[in-house]
Amino acid sequence: MKTRQKKSWSEMTPAQRVWVVVGAIVQMTLLGAALFDLNRRPASEIRGSKGLWGSAVFVNFFGPIAYFLFGRKRPVGEA
Repeated sequence: MKTRQKKSWSEMTPAQRVWVVVGAIVQMTLLGAALFDLNRRPASEIRGSKGLWGSAVFVNFFGPIAYFLFGRKRPVGEA
């Protein structure tokens, strides 16, 4: 079984570098948005602990997405 080794930045093609930068920008945007929302939203509008969600949003991509899908309570009447 052959294992892949991680490429250094200088070994990546220009297209691969672009995707790494785009992925990092998306990740940082999701993280920032989740932390901003978590900070301004009262605890009564959060499912579970704000501290736990604050830690969870640091899990790449999945944490912020999970917070937006499952961590916020929806107002009554909103689908």
